[in-house]
Amino acid sequence: MGDVAVGARSGHDGEEPRGNAAEADDSGSDGAMTTGNDATGEDGAPREGQGLDGGTGDAPPPPRKPRSFWKELPILIVIALVLALLIKTFLVQAFSIPSASMENTLRIGDRVLVDKLTPWFGSKPERGEVVVFHDPDDWLAGEPAPNPNAVQKVLSWIGLMPSANEKDLIKRVIGVGGDTIECKGTGPLLLNGKALNETSYVYPGNTPCSQDDQGGQFKVKVPKGYIWVMGDHRQNSRDSRYNQTDKNHGFVPVDKVVGRAIVKAWPINHWGTLPVPDTFDQPGLNNQRSSAAASLTVAPEGVGVAAVVPLLVWRRRRADRLRSDALQKSVGGRR
Repeated sequence: MGDVAVGARSGHDGEEPRGNAAEADDSGSDGAMTTGNDATGEDGAPREGQGLDGGTGDAPPPPRKPRSFWKELPILIVIALVLALLIKTFLVQAFSIPSASMENTLRIGDRVLVDKLTPWFGSKPERGEVVVFHDPDDWLAGEPAPNPNAVQKVLSWIGLMPSANEKDLIKRVIGVGGDTIECKGTGPLLLNGKALNETSYVYPGNTPCSQDDQGGQFKVKVPKGYIWVMGDHRQNSRDSRYNQTDKNHGFVPVDKVVGRAIVKAWPINHWGTLPVPDTFDQPGLNNQRSSAAASLTVAPEGVGVAAVVPLLVWRRRRADRLRSDALQKSVGGRR
């Protein structure tokens, strides 16, 4: 009976050595489990199209060779130029001081940075600010114009160099729409009937008002949408006082203002901010909050809200979806 059982299993007459029985079983077992996708052939070598790990045998793609520095340099330059142009257009622009009309606050050759962002949020020029504005009506007629070369023009246009645009001026805002400004004798300058103490910024030795018949003595009311500007070097500034015969009667349209000068950036030994003097904050002169300050507060909040709302909506939708999935799983589990 035992021989028959062995023969029936092995297909051979006689008894096989006991030591090989397990190997035969394993071999038969393997043969029964084998498919046509074995990784190795009869000789144990990997089959064609197969890897040692049973994969497809396709070699991993070689790592991409990094671009050389010289090939990436033009791309980096273009990106830098685009960013500089965007910053100059929407955020900050550099300007060079060409004359002595704002001494000693600003000296010839100083570079200032002008804030162009807050006007996008509705900010308007305020009393006491130093602003850059486009020439309203030939204020610079007869003044020598700078003659930058082509490279300087391009770099100035994209904001990498201070602007050399001869059609821009820089002065201090003395009055805004609705204000009444008056100069008698040598001063002081009267704003809405209140005397301004200008010793902190008027050029040493200058009087707040100029005694001449060309515009130094005046009384004006600023129309809405305009500003009245004067240089800190009162006896060396062709400002609103001396342009009262132009089409705007010496007033500067608000839409001509490029932005507020906020920092003296160069030279380093003359670095500093350009704050509004305290004299413009005296009681009864400026009780309302500055629109520029309000814009600086509201603008970041508005940007923050705009950035957060989509995130809140996404999180809410995600929470609703998770609750719905959990409810479906709960119902399915009770079935």
